[in-house]
Amino acid sequence: MTLEYTMLSRNVLGTDLLPCSYDPLTGYYRDGCCQTDEHDHGTHVVCARMTQAFLDFSLKQGNDLITARPEYRFAGL
Repeated sequence: MTLEYTMLSRNVLGTDLLPCSYDPLTGYYRDGCCQTDEHDHGTHVVCARMTQAFLDFSLKQGNDLITARPEYRFAGL
């Protein structure tokens, strides 16, 4: 017997997930969505709007989300 199921893409409120960001293009696959796989060691499964204070705090913790990284198609936030 083969078990097949479809995982619905829903947020915590139960509504459909929407693409998060195309400008700048974000997500592990740089497709604007929060999709991931076993190679994603950073677990890019949450989309959020960042404040400058959060970006500054993250930078101080060693997580630079500000600097553009063109080799990863990341424009910086």
